[in-house]
Amino acid sequence: MTSLRDLLSKWHLDNLNINAGFLQASISFKDADRAAAWDMYIELLTRVTTQYLEPEHGDEKSALDSFYALFGLTREVIKKNGPNCINFAKLAIVILNQVIRPFTAKWHKLSLAGAFADPVQCLLFRQEMEDLQTTLRKYTVSLADIAGVEDLTDFEIH
Repeated sequence: MTSLRDLLSKWHLDNLNINAGFLQASISFKDADRAAAWDMYIELLTRVTTQYLEPEHGDEKSALDSFYALFGLTREVIKKNGPNCINFAKLAIVILNQVIRPFTAKWHKLSLAGAFADPVQCLLFRQEMEDLQTTLRKYTVSLADIAGVEDLTDFEIH
C-alpha cells in the first residue's frame, strides 16, 4: 500500500491542503474508486478544462461554464459509484474546493459585472484558465492511475 502523500507527490499535486493525518494513512482504491476515476477522467479530458483553447476560439463565458459544470458532474459520479468510492471522493472534493472553486467563484462574480466585455479581463481570464488547466491535467494523470488505464492526457496526433 502507498500513502496518499506519496501518491500526491507522484502526481505532482502535493500542494493540496489535506489533513496531515490522512496523508500518512495507507490508501487503496476499490473498484468503485476506479470506476469513478474513469468517469471523471473522461469528463476532464474531453472539455476545455484540460484542453488548450486558442485565443481566437471559444468564449470565456462558455469556458467558465465548463469549469463550473465539473461540480455537478463530480457529485453525480460520486453518487453513482456510492460510498465505496470514498478514496476517489476525498481527492475529487479537495480538487473541487481548493483548485476549481476559487477560479469559478472569482470569475463568476466578474462575469456578472461585465468582465468578459473587456479584452484585458478576457486575457487575464485566459491566463488564469491556462494555470488551472495545468493543475487539472495533473489531476487527470492521477485519475488514469487510479482507474488503471493508459493516460492520454498529453496524447496528440501530429
